[in-house]
Amino acid sequence: MSEPAAFPTTVATPEGIVGQLRALGVMPGDVLLVHASLRSVGPVAGGAAALIGALQEAVGRSGTVAMPSWTGDDDRVFDPATTPSAPDLGALARLFWQSEGVQRSDHPFAFAAAGRHAREIVRGPLPLPPHGPDSPVGRIHALDGQVLLLGVGHDANTTLHLAEVMAGVPYGVPGYCTVAGAGHVVRVRYRENDHCCQRFALADEWLRESGRQREGPVGQAHARLMRARHLVEAAMTALADDPLVFLHPPSADCEECDAARRSIG
Repeated sequence: MSEPAAFPTTVATPEGIVGQLRALGVMPGDVLLVHASLRSVGPVAGGAAALIGALQEAVGRSGTVAMPSWTGDDDRVFDPATTPSAPDLGALARLFWQSEGVQRSDHPFAFAAAGRHAREIVRGPLPLPPHGPDSPVGRIHALDGQVLLLGVGHDANTTLHLAEVMAGVPYGVPGYCTVAGAGHVVRVRYRENDHCCQRFALADEWLRESGRQREGPVGQAHARLMRARHLVEAAMTALADDPLVFLHPPSADCEECDAARRSIG
């Protein structure tokens, strides 16, 4: 018996990716914060490096591309030149911070950026809390940047943690990171508005209702694009009504959200 015919795999071109990004609303001069799943995008001619090039071409010479680049290893002293990014950030983020012309933060809650505003985004000392206004994600918000969710949902959207900080949510779980001091290593402890992040998916409803989220294909991925300020505004409105809106109820038996609830008070 003959083998069934295989379906051909569509390989996206960098030019096609740029066209899809333009159709989505990415414009020259944009500050673009990218959270991405390379697997969801599918094959691109030239590989992951070509996808990064397409993102940079879409924002042009006057634009900036940024991606999360934190380590996820609380016990390791962070070195921006060698410390790997956290595995859950994905292969695209890992390749991006290692690419020529990309700048990276000097602290464990790092972001990487390339373009006009790269140094402004990644500069500065360790931000505490990690995703407050004086962090890279806070600076992208201040620059009126856009957030691109490329094959991922809002559960990967760090800008919603910024909204929590700005809204003054009552929960915060303890954490620590390790940094190099003057000739010695220091463990820095902090309190972070952390939880499972699954209910960040509520942002889809809020932004769709107001027409402030554009959606469409990029490669084989479903992409979402929104202004960081619109996202923060929508989240802060919801948090003003219910400061615990992002936490699962106790009946859901979510360990991370339960820990956040226990931190209150």
